[in-house]
Amino acid sequence: MIKGFKMKVFEGCEEEYERRHNLLWPEMKEMIHEYGGKNYTIFLDQETLTLFGYIEIEDEEKWSQSADTKINRKWWDYMADIMETNDDNSPVSIDLKTVFHLD
Repeated sequence: MIKGFKMKVFEGCEEEYERRHNLLWPEMKEMIHEYGGKNYTIFLDQETLTLFGYIEIEDEEKWSQSADTKINRKWWDYMADIMETNDDNSPVSIDLKTVFHLD
């Protein structure tokens, strides 16, 4: 199953967002894989500062459980100063509808 979603980085924080992801914590990588995520990619629209995420997941329910892990909450807190977030520091994330897929 594939998921597409969008988020937003704050102006002037684009390089820091990329830097933090290039140094992604090993335990965060492990958690993503443990909860069925793979081929995770995030793109940036530099004009709008919109982030587009693409991830392949094994199971929607299993993936949704990853949000409640200690390491994921720590990551959200770490990223909250450079992107739009909700009150619990989770990123404001909008799921996108798949309209075409070719494999």
